[in-house]
Amino acid sequence: MRRSAISRFREILSALAAALLLAAPAGADTVRVGLDQARDMAVQALKAGDPGLAIALARGLLQANPDDFVAHYVIANAEAQQHPPDAGRRAAARAYHLARTPTARFRSAQLAAQLAYQEDHYTLSQYWLRRAAIHAPDDRAKTAVAKDYRVLRRLNPWSVRFQADLRPSNNVNKGADTALQIIDGVPVTGYLSGSAQALSGLITSYDFATSYRIDRTERSETAVLGRLYIQRVALSDEARDQAPDVDNSDFATTYAEASLRHVWAAGARGTASLTGSLGEAWSGGERSFRFSRLNVDRSWWLAGGHRLGVNAMAETRFLARYKTNDASILGLGALWRKDLRNGDALDVAVAWRDTRADHRNGTYTSASLRTEYELGHPVGPVRLSAGLILGYSDYPDFISGGFIDVPGGRQDKSIYGEINMMFHQVEFAGFSPMLRLRAGEKDSNDSRYSMNEVSLSLGFRSKF
Repeated sequence: MRRSAISRFREILSALAAALLLAAPAGADTVRVGLDQARDMAVQALKAGDPGLAIALARGLLQANPDDFVAHYVIANAEAQQHPPDAGRRAAARAYHLARTPTARFRSAQLAAQLAYQEDHYTLSQYWLRRAAIHAPDDRAKTAVAKDYRVLRRLNPWSVRFQADLRPSNNVNKGADTALQIIDGVPVTGYLSGSAQALSGLITSYDFATSYRIDRTERSETAVLGRLYIQRVALSDEARDQAPDVDNSDFATTYAEASLRHVWAAGARGTASLTGSLGEAWSGGERSFRFSRLNVDRSWWLAGGHRLGVNAMAETRFLARYKTNDASILGLGALWRKDLRNGDALDVAVAWRDTRADHRNGTYTSASLRTEYELGHPVGPVRLSAGLILGYSDYPDFISGGFIDVPGGRQDKSIYGEINMMFHQVEFAGFSPMLRLRAGEKDSNDSRYSMNEVSLSLGFRSKF
């Protein structure tokens, strides 16, 4: 009996809505009032837990105006209550596009993200959360979006990372800082060509990485990974005058790899991973080499905010354009990180590489030390970190310029510093601009390989 009364009430409201919407009274104000009443009735029906009536009223509104935001938003919520989420998600997407205020767009995007999540469409849900972040009304809403996004990142088997950078530099080609070639303090015959010296210009880079988890257990997971890195150079007018025989394309580089990685829990507070990779590198529009690589990593999370990691790698390069790149490489590394009580963090990393090539100029040993300090709290509108990198390379048997034997081989020492600035208060869809100032020099006993570089790069990084 009660159900019959509700049904009759629904029919009365539906008929009333149709009359309000479809009748054509003489006064325009009467039509406006009818639409407002119908919207209120649809919202009230939704709040009362009657999605069927809410949909009926909202569809009546759409007969009068197919672009009615409230109607699409009501349908999205109502469909989510009584039908598979996809219908509601489509209605929420339509509501987003029709919304006229940031708050309405935020709520519509949040609803679309929620409904996509219910369908297990995690990537689509992340997409809608990014859109919600654009219109978040306050810091509390932004924090909620970021929290939901991090949860989805853990659930989603597919992840994507993309970075783009613009970097003006005084040395886009890693050229020498002098025209005169000096070996162990002794000038040698001739001068370096313009293209062998430092050339200024603009470096643009694109770094796309993706992974897909193909298996997961309580203590391990396996994923396939891919990466594509593209770097292009635009020489300055000054550089073109200095080296008229070279083109921008001569300094173009591209790198691609595909990997399979298995990660597992090791001990109570540690992880280990094994990664196999195949890839190819191009330079100047031609293939430089292909490679296969095996990486082994081990990490420990220790008491007191310490983290320790060690790694080893073995790489073989083949089908190389030049014999200097036809090589076998062995490497070892270690990383220590300390999370400080004030929220700051300190990283120290060391690496060692031993490269054996078919050509003596490609055979060398190198070592590097990198330290980075990151402030845990922003300084005004900026989050800051700074790093220092020291490097040393030894080429025991080296020939310079194709015919000059370097006594005792070639030795390079380098020092670079960088400051990273993320402007966290400026954002779009969860991305904030980042500036990186990098400066340093490499000193070699063969001045052909001595260089200095100052660059300022602009890119965008995800806040979550």
